This record gives sequence, C-alpha cells and structure tokens, in this order.
Amino acid sequence: MKNKPTIREQFFAHVGQTSPSPLGIEIQKAEGVFLLSPGGKQYVDLISGVSVSNVGHARPEVIRAIKEQADAYTHLMVYGEIIQRPQVQLASLLAENLPGGMSSVYFVNSGSEANEAALKLAKRVTGRGHIACFSNAYHGSTHGALSIMGNEDFRQAFRPLLPGITALEFNSFKDLNKIDGTFACVIAEPLQAEAGVITPAPGFLPALRKRCTDTGTLLIFDEVQTGFGRLGTLFAMEKYGVVPDIVTLAKALGGGMPLGALACNPELMNAWQNNPVLGHITTFGGHPVCCAAGLASLKVLLQEPWIEQAGEKASYVRQVIGAHPRVKEIRGEGLLLAVELGSADSLQQMISLLLEEGVLSDWFLYCDTAFRISPPLCISMQELEYTCRKVLNALDRLK
Repeated sequence: MKNKPTIREQFFAHVGQTSPSPLGIEIQKAEGVFLLSPGGKQYVDLISGVSVSNVGHARPEVIRAIKEQADAYTHLMVYGEIIQRPQVQLASLLAENLPGGMSSVYFVNSGSEANEAALKLAKRVTGRGHIACFSNAYHGSTHGALSIMGNEDFRQAFRPLLPGITALEFNSFKDLNKIDGTFACVIAEPLQAEAGVITPAPGFLPALRKRCTDTGTLLIFDEVQTGFGRLGTLFAMEKYGVVPDIVTLAKALGGGMPLGALACNPELMNAWQNNPVLGHITTFGGHPVCCAAGLASLKVLLQEPWIEQAGEKASYVRQVIGAHPRVKEIRGEGLLLAVELGSADSLQQMISLLLEEGVLSDWFLYCDTAFRISPPLCISMQELEYTCRKVLNALDRLK
C-alpha cells in the first residue's frame, strides 16, 4: 500500500510556488512573537507576516472576535448593500483616528486591491490619465499595481502594462517638477519598505504634498506596510506631518485576517456612485469576520503602549546589533528596520544561520543585502533582548 505523502511533499506538489527555494518550514502553532514547528523548534518571528501580525499571533481578543462573528454570520451579500455591524464599527473607528477628514472607508481584500481602487478613484475624480509612482516602490502584484511597481526586473515579463505611468526618484526634489496638470495622482509609500527601508529626506514629503496641491493632483499614500503602529505612530503620515488625499491600508488592518481598505473624504468617495453607478465592486471586500478581527486588533493597538514603545525598542536594536562589526548600518523607523550586511552572499548565509538560532527573518524585495527586523509590536524588552542575543550569535558565525 502506497504511503500517503507528507504535508511537506504535498506542499511542493500542489501549492503553487513563486520562488525556486521557499523556506519550507512547517509551523504548527503561533503565539505572541513565537512560531512553533511540529518538531518543537521555536522561532522568533522577525517578519510578522510582512508587517501583518502587529498585535502578535493568537491575540485572545482577536480570536474571540473571529469566533463570535463566525457564529453570528459570515458572508451575506456583495460589498456595500447590507449594513454589517463589524464593517460599520471598524470604518467608524478608523475615521476617528485618521487625520485630514478621511472619514469614508471602502473595504477590499488586500493591499493590491486597495491600490487598484485608489488609482481608479483618482482617474474618475480628476478626469486625467497620467499616474506618477516612485522607483523601487512596491504596491502589489496585480496588473495595475504592477504598472506602478518601481522595479523593471519584476514587471518586464508582463508588459504591456498600464500606459501613462511616470516613475520618479524617491527623495529627488527635482523630479517633483515632472508632476503637472495631466496627472491624476501620485502614489507613494511614506517610507519605502521593500527598497530596503528608505526613509524620506527632510522636507521631501511636504514638498510632494505641495506640488500635488499646486497641480490639482491627488496624493495617495500607500500605508499598507507602514500603518498601524509599525513606525511608532498609528500611521506614518502622522510621523511625517503630511496628509494625503487618499490612504490605502491592509496587512495589519485585518489583525491577521485578509482585509484592505482605502480611505478619503466623503466627497471623493461619493464619485463611485455615478458615471458609472457601481464604480467599484467587490464580493468579499470587508468580509464581516475579517472586519471583526480588524476591529479587535485596532482596539488592542489603541489600548496598549506598544506604538509609543516602538522607538525605544528600535533604539535598543540599533545599539546592540548596530555595534557588531559585520553590520554596515541599520535603516528604518520604529520596528521596521533593515540591517545592512553589504553582500547578498552574506545575507543568504545569515538567513540560514538565523533559522538555526531560532529566528525567522528575510530580505527585502529590492534589497538582497539586508535582513528584516519587524517583529510583532507586542514584543517585550525581555523577548527583544533574547532575540538580539540570537541575532548576535548568528552574526558571530557569519563567514
């Protein structure tokens, strides 16, 4: 009798792969900042599902909300037609905490979808066709999002893409002059995450805001990775003192469940209602179970001191790990940090060494010389000290 394939064998046989060498680690349970394999090996999570698990894994309030909502109802109807309490409550709490009158929220399923919808809305409102993005930006992998991905290596095989796209250099004040009255929008990450955590130069985001205002161009901030406390403020726009016309959200928004959104003022959002009616449609966007999880997660973030502590924890990482001779620099804000090693070979070795030490990290999409430190925001100082010792052990073993 033929033996049944193992889970690992089934993973490689039946789950579509986008990388020739996935980590292939099986996780049986996750709690707080730790992941546990079936064999009992424990890993510190320094990825957070790429800035998803900001409140930690298996947070009791989030689990309870998921269970209670699943008992009440799951999917009822396509988005926007029926009043669903978790959607309304989450939208209301977001509106209370978003600056600049961004009190209208449209829920979708992911960050890519949120950015797709934001581009559509900008075109609909302005009647213009050109879009500006930034080199080394990442906004998702769907067709429209791919068009504004700032890296040709990842998009060249899928051309032709959307026309009318202009790529600007992040932190180039000169390039802002390319934005004129033909542009519907400029989409930007306030901090470029997948470029290897590139922070905005002093005055750059205010200058971008002014240029958009002067030309009647809508400014979209992609806060999919920077939102919900990751940088030490609830949203990155607060840290940098710049309010966009539209903000896109996902990842940590859902508290571990798939959820995305765009938010703006009601006047902009109401453009979906005419020319044409149903200007944007989603079946599962704002799924009630996902919104219940997101609501519970946001309440936890607003109640706990973790966001305010992110800067202190980052300073500790910089002090301890940044002092190691193999570390070239540490870039970033709050608990979104890139530890630069200066070599792709060193990085690949480091990722393996970290796994041996019981630490899960990875590199950045456009930066293969730095590893990521972005643990759940709930990480305690004791857990952070433990993690840093593990990272230092791996750095000591690096050849």
